[in-house]
Amino acid sequence: MPDKRATASRCLSWVTPCLALALSGLPTLPARAADYPMRTVKIVVPFPAGGTADVVPRILAEWLSRKWGQSVIIDDRAGAGGNIGAEFVAKSDPDGYTLLASPPPPLVINQNLYPHLDFDPDQFVPIVVIGRVPNALVVNPDKIAGNTVKDFIAYAQANPGKVTDATQGNGTTSHLTSELFQMMAHVKLQNVPYRGSAPALNDLVGGNVDCMFDNLGVSMQLVNAGKLKLIAVASPKRMASMPDKPAIAETLPGFSSAAWYAIVAPPHTPSAIAEKINAAVNEALHDPDILKRLADLSAEPVGGTVQQTVLYFRDDAARWKRVINQAHVTLD
Repeated sequence: MPDKRATASRCLSWVTPCLALALSGLPTLPARAADYPMRTVKIVVPFPAGGTADVVPRILAEWLSRKWGQSVIIDDRAGAGGNIGAEFVAKSDPDGYTLLASPPPPLVINQNLYPHLDFDPDQFVPIVVIGRVPNALVVNPDKIAGNTVKDFIAYAQANPGKVTDATQGNGTTSHLTSELFQMMAHVKLQNVPYRGSAPALNDLVGGNVDCMFDNLGVSMQLVNAGKLKLIAVASPKRMASMPDKPAIAETLPGFSSAAWYAIVAPPHTPSAIAEKINAAVNEALHDPDILKRLADLSAEPVGGTVQQTVLYFRDDAARWKRVINQAHVTLD
């Protein structure tokens, strides 16, 4: 008769390694978060290189590369109002090695404009808002003589539909900011959509259009060079860096608009990885060199927790949805 203890021992000698192997797979995700990153991290920017949407994450990527000891690279994938790059990230592995750094359109605006998206913006894992750049009303000084918001409104009311307004494209923050201004000021501007800030600003400087609501990160250099005139900023109050420049809200109470730049991860990315990236970005936003480089772009650091980022997205989505619906904004 076989020795029962020997048989049990042989069974255990086979079961134990298998059980150990099975159990070893259980803590996989926390281990990955603890060791993250172990290789190159790619940050996809869904807009062309050279603009503020590209420059802000590049500043951060350099800092993260030094902190993590791993390469953090920027991959520009522009097109369809940011949807092409956003879709690429949405369908990437949820492991923290492919991230999206984007201004508002593909995260909180496009779902209210496009009849069909091949990704769900609400399924991204929010991580952090890096910073925001207030929009501002800038004009060609040879086309618009007024120097105040009241002057501009009076001129637009005297010339309904004749003042040409350049935008980054239909549905962009510059376009929606213009629509919000028109609703609150009771004026009608002629929308002239472009494919981004650069060509719009070129035509504004050249006098082909009259005005633009653009983020200060791009247009301020032209203002400082005397090629454009800044009428007012769209921050809720005057900016500390430009106390002599009025806020549009001083004439139109409650008016506020900013382009912001946030990092999100693909759907189902573990929260531990999102929290680790969030902590690193918040640390970067306390670095004096990072703060100076952002200030040079007129960008205000934001940061905060993952939950605060969720609420930030929710509030901005609700704001622009109201503008889109009330102004009947379409992509045509």
